[in-house]
Amino acid sequence: QVQLVESGGGLVQPGVSLRLSCAASGSIFDAYFMGWYRQALGKERELVAGISRGGTTNYADSAKGRFTVSRDNAKNTVYLQMNSLKPEDTAVYYCNAVMIAGSAPYWGQGTQVTVSS
Repeated sequence: QVQLVESGGGLVQPGVSLRLSCAASGSIFDAYFMGWYRQALGKERELVAGISRGGTTNYADSAKGRFTVSRDNAKNTVYLQMNSLKPEDTAVYYCNAVMIAGSAPYWGQGTQVTVSS
């Protein structure tokens, strides 16, 4: 059983940066995949960025060049560095962990990010 707790969200102005953190209760060293998803009001949840066990990353087109996902296995934490934030980045951001390929993912409770002037 893995518990995920996100933090770092908030209300910010366009153009600034935020770093989200996802702390896992157990070891994520062997996690097959760790990801950040977001869900805006009235929209479906979408993958923003993910990182594999081997460190391979992938990003949604909307995040490329602005967001960076990383994992610190020693701290059991995954980060999402978000730069040049835009109003359309406003959403609840969720951390996701897939421990074994094909297994059901674990989810955090989410953290709200609001980008507004």
